[in-house]
Amino acid sequence: MRLLIAPDSFGETLTAVQAAAAIATGWSRVRPADHLTIAPQSDGGPGFVAVLAGRVGELRRVRVCGPLDVESDADWVFDAESATAYLESAQACGLALLGGPPTRQTAWAAHSRGVGQLIEAALGAGATRIVVGLGGSASTDGGRGLVEELGGLVAARRRLAGVELIAASDVEHPLLGPWGAARVFGPQKGADAATVAALEGRLAEWADELDAAAGRQVSAESGAGAAGGIGAALLALGGRRQSGAAIVAEHTRLADDIAAADLVVTGEGRFDEQSLRGKVVGALATAARGRQVPVLVLAGQVCLDGLALKSAGILAAFAVADYAGSVRLALVDAANQLMGLASAAAARLGNSAPTRYL
Repeated sequence: MRLLIAPDSFGETLTAVQAAAAIATGWSRVRPADHLTIAPQSDGGPGFVAVLAGRVGELRRVRVCGPLDVESDADWVFDAESATAYLESAQACGLALLGGPPTRQTAWAAHSRGVGQLIEAALGAGATRIVVGLGGSASTDGGRGLVEELGGLVAARRRLAGVELIAASDVEHPLLGPWGAARVFGPQKGADAATVAALEGRLAEWADELDAAAGRQVSAESGAGAAGGIGAALLALGGRRQSGAAIVAEHTRLADDIAAADLVVTGEGRFDEQSLRGKVVGALATAARGRQVPVLVLAGQVCLDGLALKSAGILAAFAVADYAGSVRLALVDAANQLMGLASAAAARLGNSAPTRYL
């Protein structure tokens, strides 16, 4: 059987590259004769650069200011032939750079200055096209830190006037309101109710400046709330939003891999309704369904019922947390537990055709 292994990252526990390796190892232990194609994916969040490295351009590294002012190394990719830089917001202001669990204090203090430094590095290398992967940020500053790092709104717009700037994200949320950056994603970053309200107020003031600079209401546009509002800042600087999953799929030739597969195995940290709205798993399931290729999901947690899976064209979904017996073990021993779940899934398939998996 020809198997395509194409997971997204598993939150802060496994990169897409690590998850793909764990699934491949576990599957091969039970079904060593299967032909595996390994193609880790990303929607612009953590792992965006790692997935593209080796596929396009040259991997580079620069020292940046993290979300709490602690310096760290950030990787990015530069394709000299097309003068395109691929950056990742999580490399500069990701939750993994907090040094511990997020709190209401870090939710308020975290900033995006390091993303501005990444853009500076890309401009210094001669990039005329800059693709910024958005997701997994610890900050909810609306991209103010990155704008200030580039000299402010007026100076930044002038510097980027001749650059094609792309916000690579599949998040559709606006900057403000009940579906905005603070209210939807703030609690995931440690914010309590009072902090969420304070963040919303701060973002509202910044939104006025962004909208005025852009000459339109960019704060209300789809994707403005991505990565704590970095999406809005990039739109205000002349950027446009593009699907992060589509960008990675193009560079990894995912369509060809799907067409050649008998079964697709994908996954992510939390498989829920958001997963089916343009994220890696949902986009992959849609593409596979178009070619009548069955899809199996291995995720940290599965929060969808059988009806939702069927309507999405997904054959089955299994949770690492269920296999491990607890969410805690699934987190602290993520690679081994995912490996074991992959082995169990392969054993369950047995000699049946993938379409008869259930």
